[in-house]
Amino acid sequence: MNSSYPVYTIKSECSDCYKCVRECYVKAIRIEDGHASVIPEQCIACGNCIKACPQNAKKVRNDLEKAKSLVSSAQKVFISLAPSWRGVWDISEQNLIRLIKELGFSEVSETALGAQEVSIQTAKFLSGEEKGLFISSACPAAVDFIRLYMPEYAKCITNIASPALTHAKMLKEQYGADISIVFIGPCIAKKNESDKHPELIDVALTFEELNQWIEQNGIVLNDSDNKDEYRFVPEEAYEGSLYPLEGGMNETIKRCELPGNVQLINVSALNSLKKSLEGIDPEKIDNPVFIEALACEGGCVAGPCISTRKPGISVISDVLSNAQSRKRIPKEPKLVLEESYLPAPAKETAYTLLEIEKALESIGKYSIEDELNCGGCGYNNCRQFTEALLSGKAETSMCVSYMRKTAMKKAGAMLRCMPSGVVIVNNLLKIVEINEAFIKMFAGEVYERFKGCPEDLIGAYLDRLLPCADIFRQVLKTGKDVHKEHYHIKDGLFDITVFSIETSQVVGAIIVDVTKSEMKRDRIAKKAQTVINKNISVVQEIACLLGEHMVETEVLLNSITECYESKKGE
Repeated sequence: MNSSYPVYTIKSECSDCYKCVRECYVKAIRIEDGHASVIPEQCIACGNCIKACPQNAKKVRNDLEKAKSLVSSAQKVFISLAPSWRGVWDISEQNLIRLIKELGFSEVSETALGAQEVSIQTAKFLSGEEKGLFISSACPAAVDFIRLYMPEYAKCITNIASPALTHAKMLKEQYGADISIVFIGPCIAKKNESDKHPELIDVALTFEELNQWIEQNGIVLNDSDNKDEYRFVPEEAYEGSLYPLEGGMNETIKRCELPGNVQLINVSALNSLKKSLEGIDPEKIDNPVFIEALACEGGCVAGPCISTRKPGISVISDVLSNAQSRKRIPKEPKLVLEESYLPAPAKETAYTLLEIEKALESIGKYSIEDELNCGGCGYNNCRQFTEALLSGKAETSMCVSYMRKTAMKKAGAMLRCMPSGVVIVNNLLKIVEINEAFIKMFAGEVYERFKGCPEDLIGAYLDRLLPCADIFRQVLKTGKDVHKEHYHIKDGLFDITVFSIETSQVVGAIIVDVTKSEMKRDRIAKKAQTVINKNISVVQEIACLLGEHMVETEVLLNSITECYESKKGE
């Protein structure tokens, strides 16, 4: 299964855990019939829901077939390889390039080359006369978060295209506008960036997709062949290789000569970014303040599709140890690609207090005290959840406390109305649930005391009311249900079914008083037997009479026959 948007859900695998809602910082998830789906126009493709989903129901759009189609079209296809690759595969660049070329690609280049040009241009911009707040454009997820959910700060995003777009432009200028470019990295949001700029990047793949392709072709990852012919084109990257690390971009900017009044700040993770920006008036900032904004906590090396089981420190260490330094960084970039990042506020309906209160009442919240704000639904508080209800993104069944209360009310009503006695006990044979019918059967003289309030018996020991507690102990021990018919308790007869609810922990019982019906049945049986006996005697009398009559008839007929024969002989 595939999807047009980079993140989608396999509904058959999705169970109503709401963990994706909980982990989605922008709540771009809609729940319908207990299944979660991504809302594309609100999603920023950060990948948190994919990492959080315990059922693996959230998937990343697979673009392998599109990439394979490009390769098979006999045109030149270049790879733009994200610098975080050094933390993923423990092989040399020569071997990595070799196996990528075995897949059919023409050349492999490092996205870090574009990052270096972005840093040079950013440093040049910050060294000018401009003052105020500036935000990096390198992370597409962070950029979309600001555009959609903090649009007032979109004007602060530098109009310098991301390293991936800049690198793609560099390759096309050097090798021809007709080449195709496939980006490979740990980021899902790059698929969005690729979709928006098909003129620069034809396809964006994740490291996971590359691994899948390598495996499908039976290519073995090893470090046995280090031929010099396999090199990155047009050259190897230097300080740009630091970009996937938190603060990596700022580190490269520092290496360009900057005025002392420029402040460089690293902010990673969306919640940190929001806290950092809220309340700031960019117009009141006297110095150039540049924020390296990243959606993933820890940087790109912690991306949702990093595709490695190596410890995070090892990944960071591998990237650091392979990053090279230049003696002199140019003051002018080889290429500048401008990009406008305009505000695109997510559509959010403002609901009135009356609408919110009615929605709260629909989930049993009639006062402030009822608003538990437990977060079980995935939302931060009850009011945020009710806004999601009103917008059609959520369902009442997501409220755990409401569903629990509803279930308890239904169960209570059923217990209250059942003519059979019901009791539930724990492994200590203490009553945890009981209905009035049970009390009426067995509480005897204290029935009037507990009539209408069976909950007062919760916590009491069962054997104080019922002398057959051994049946309950048997079920607790074996886990097998037991059914007893016409079981004698005091002067009555009862049908008892004891069943396991939680093995060795909780058992329940349904008890039916059959005393009256059995007595009635016994009386009917006795009357029936009396009638049968009378009928038998009558039949016997009739049989006797019929027998006597048959004898008399036989004698009469014989005499007539004898008389007839004697006359005939004369």
